[in-house]
Amino acid sequence: MSWTAQDIPDQTGRTAVVTGANSGIGYVTARELARRGARVLLACRSERRGKEAVERLHREIAGARVGYRHLDLADLSSVRAFAKGYDGGGGCDTLDLLINNAGVMALPRGATADGFETQFGVNHLGHFALTGLLLPRLLATPGSRVISVSSIMHTLGDIDLGDLNSERSYRRWIAYGRSKTANLLFVHELSRRLAALGAAHPLAASAHPGYAATNLQTTGPRLSGRPLAARAMSLGNHLFAQSPDSGALPTLYAATAPGVAPDSFTGPRVLNWRGSPSPSWRASRTLDDRTGELLWAASEQLTGVTYEGLPR
Repeated sequence: MSWTAQDIPDQTGRTAVVTGANSGIGYVTARELARRGARVLLACRSERRGKEAVERLHREIAGARVGYRHLDLADLSSVRAFAKGYDGGGGCDTLDLLINNAGVMALPRGATADGFETQFGVNHLGHFALTGLLLPRLLATPGSRVISVSSIMHTLGDIDLGDLNSERSYRRWIAYGRSKTANLLFVHELSRRLAALGAAHPLAASAHPGYAATNLQTTGPRLSGRPLAARAMSLGNHLFAQSPDSGALPTLYAATAPGVAPDSFTGPRVLNWRGSPSPSWRASRTLDDRTGELLWAASEQLTGVTYEGLPR
């Protein structure tokens, strides 16, 4: 049986934070959670695009409980400010769903405000810090979940613990694959530590959209000054990709469906490319305890964020 957005359980009374929710699968994720009654905070870098997305949601969903909060994952001071100022609404400081969705893909080499390679810094370290800073709220909220959006393209790059910031060499697609491998290792290690603590929540899981048509595919070529490549990516989206609505379903399933297992990886059913949500194949290296532990330690050192209360 195919699982659709209509199968999302009632989310009334629950609060969700969705990073990068102003467009693409992040916007669809926020929209469908709001449609089911959740209060949704759109955590976005651009105030203009974030507020435009909130206005659009109000037009699409009568009575939607949505709001914008500034969050720049490429700047740890912004991550800390977001977590410090978090308010679930109505004086409530619990958090039911943290959807680590925002990301960048195949960009020219650059650096975050803190000097990290951009893809590793945004896709992994920013979300690592955000989750750690919000963890007390997640631990205090029964039934909470943390969902990290990875990619089947994690297969392109293994973690190089001796060169996490790609300083020796930089290839944009390899760096992207490494950042997506880091997402899966993060969820694996977080799940392991929560299990060691005996915590019933949050549940940590991951998902990927398959090949979904979003602006991720065209941003890298555009920033690299390669207009022909950008047009080719846009054409590929048009001819082969599934819609953002379909691409968001694995995330929504992992975030809301009953019976989701810790450290599970959900993606599209058909060749990890398109279709209804289903358990997804993942590289065995994303389940390696030792690598997960070492990446975790390095991430704590780089971000200065420690997960207080979790066993090491």
